[in-house]
Amino acid sequence: MQRIWNINKPNHELQTKLCRSLNISGVLSRLLINRSVKTIEDAERFLNPSITSLFDPYLLADMPQAVERIKQAVAKKEKILLFGDYDVDGLTALALLDTQFTKLGLKALHYVPHRVKEGYGLSKEGIDFARQHKVDLVLTVDCGISNAKEIAELKKHHIDVVVTDHHQVVGEKLPSCIALIDPKRNDSHYPYRELAGVGVAYKLAQCIMQEPLEEELDLVLLGTVADMVPLTGENRILVKKGLERFYASKRPGLKALLAASGLKSKKISTTTISYILAPRINASGRIDSAQSSLDLLLTHSEEKAAELAKVLSKHNQERQKIERKIMEEAADLIGKEVNFKEHNVIVVAKEGWHRGVLGIVASKIMDRFYRPTIVISLSDDGLCKGSCRSIKSFHIFDALWDSRDLLADFGGHQHAAGLSIHRKNIPEFKQRINRLAKKKMLVEDLIPSLDVDMELDFQDLNTDLITDIQRLEPFGSGNPEVVFYTKGLKLKGQPQLFSRDTLKFWCTDGKFTYSAVGFGMGNLLSTLTEADSFELIYTPTLDTWQDRETLQLEIKDIRFLKD
Repeated sequence: MQRIWNINKPNHELQTKLCRSLNISGVLSRLLINRSVKTIEDAERFLNPSITSLFDPYLLADMPQAVERIKQAVAKKEKILLFGDYDVDGLTALALLDTQFTKLGLKALHYVPHRVKEGYGLSKEGIDFARQHKVDLVLTVDCGISNAKEIAELKKHHIDVVVTDHHQVVGEKLPSCIALIDPKRNDSHYPYRELAGVGVAYKLAQCIMQEPLEEELDLVLLGTVADMVPLTGENRILVKKGLERFYASKRPGLKALLAASGLKSKKISTTTISYILAPRINASGRIDSAQSSLDLLLTHSEEKAAELAKVLSKHNQERQKIERKIMEEAADLIGKEVNFKEHNVIVVAKEGWHRGVLGIVASKIMDRFYRPTIVISLSDDGLCKGSCRSIKSFHIFDALWDSRDLLADFGGHQHAAGLSIHRKNIPEFKQRINRLAKKKMLVEDLIPSLDVDMELDFQDLNTDLITDIQRLEPFGSGNPEVVFYTKGLKLKGQPQLFSRDTLKFWCTDGKFTYSAVGFGMGNLLSTLTEADSFELIYTPTLDTWQDRETLQLEIKDIRFLKD
């Protein structure tokens, strides 16, 4: 699909100001401006993130009440139940708080709901567990904001609840509990709203322990990157510092996971976490219970950690197999049921789809067709579960809110959400959400776009530029990889095809020549060979081969021209 190229316009005045004040290159200053840096102070914070720049956790609403109730529980040796979500964010948050309670001499109970049998958030089974174990205090991590009914039920049984969450608040009324810590509360005055669930748990732990807890940043790093929250503001600091500390982690589980993933001696980046480590931690919760993933994060035994890492890798392979089958069936349904002239939102549903992988499938379908996508697993009992993923121009949570009368339950973010719906309501839901999308979206909203930092000449490509780019790491949502545009290029030599449909070739502007690689672009081989010239969108990288580093262009898009 042809993409729109959006090349950022320069702000010459601010660019000159940043260059002179910070003694940085014009390219780096422009890259900073493209990442919403508006002042010298913003630029300094971006380039030199520091733990000391984190906001006071007591600025979070209800933090004093939460700390007081938890300290009371510790002092009285009460029973605390940590109730966490089954994904990486929830599991790392749970492990982080469990570690602090252990330091305080209190052994907390854990409960992680079964993704398929119970679904997201506080469940009936979780409430029963708390009652059976005579729990005094339930502390939620990465969930709870949408569980007013379940929290009221716990309260009825004289069980206190402290909620830590980061999800969007559903409706105006908050659950009635001892404390509710969520930077997205409507009445929140916390300066940064985008913390992951593990980030919120980290803030609470800092207050309980009255320490910075930098040794816990390995867990904060994993949960924050895996949950795909924006890597801006505080998240950028937490991830940057987490990456610096990751190899110093004392957790046997993380060391074993690196070894099992083939990453033991390799550089860890947000990309390796997103595509290699996080899927393995998530896999157990998708296939069955997330307990083995939690055990991996908590174990102090190297032998047990190695065994659990193998289990996670096996579960990840099973997950991939299930996912491929559902993708094939979903693609078949889309071909039969979706009219792309009428349907701005893809909604597909079928019996037998494993609920644990619906989110991944929805994300892949969205990427393929560039449409908001909802994938629903039909159930015999009538209550069906679905996962939603959306493009940047369509707020999926707001869309679900507009259809709330048709839904049994829902929750999530702007670009990702989950829902429960009775089978009989699915046809009307399909129609309504597509009517809404027709009103809200323009034709161009359904054409994928590529944001480009700036046009660059090949003469400006050098190792100093790579050093500047590295200062902007870590990359992720809200802080994308650096992308340049160069025109007037020609092919030099014969292009080659490698495994996994990888295209490699040399390109030149007549004076300078660089190697370029396009992953998954093998189908462009003949067009590239026949083109008179081309324009390239790319990210410059360092390719290491036999201890030699050479500059290489990682292609994001290409346009071919004929004279």
